Amino acid sequence: MVEPTEDPLAFRFFTEIGIIEQLARNRLERVLPDGLKVSQFIVLNHLVRLGGEWNPARLAAAFQVTKGAMTNNLQRLEQRRLVQVLANPADGRGKLVSITEAGRDMRLRCVASVGPFLADLSREFPDKDLAAALPILEKMRIYLDAHRS
Repeated sequence: MVEPTEDPLAFRFFTEIGIIEQLARNRLERVLPDGLKVSQFIVLNHLVRLGGEWNPARLAAAFQVTKGAMTNNLQRLEQRRLVQVLANPADGRGKLVSITEAGRDMRLRCVASVGPFLADLSREFPDKDLAAALPILEKMRIYLDAHRS
């Protein structure tokens, strides 16, 4: 049997990231308002941060999920009137997604709902520690994004 400490360093690095992602997703979904899922929140957050109208395929590509998974998220968000999905005037078959005022409000509620969790983290991990970890994570994200297959 191979001891985990004998695994390649890059493997251990990504194992830690994966575990952190699972734990954080679970914690966030327990505090997001109205049963919103993390996958739905990140779509709202994306639309607020970058603005404009997005076609579903572009959103799916941005999040590295299938078109079906994105369609499911968008349908759930549209049912709640958090996004608007309209026909693309430039392409009769295509759709364009934009965030509604209710979606912007929900995103703000979500950000507020994670405040206590972030405060707990801040007590354990000072800003200087997070700032020290951020450059390598950003560099890894940029590398992986540029080398998508």
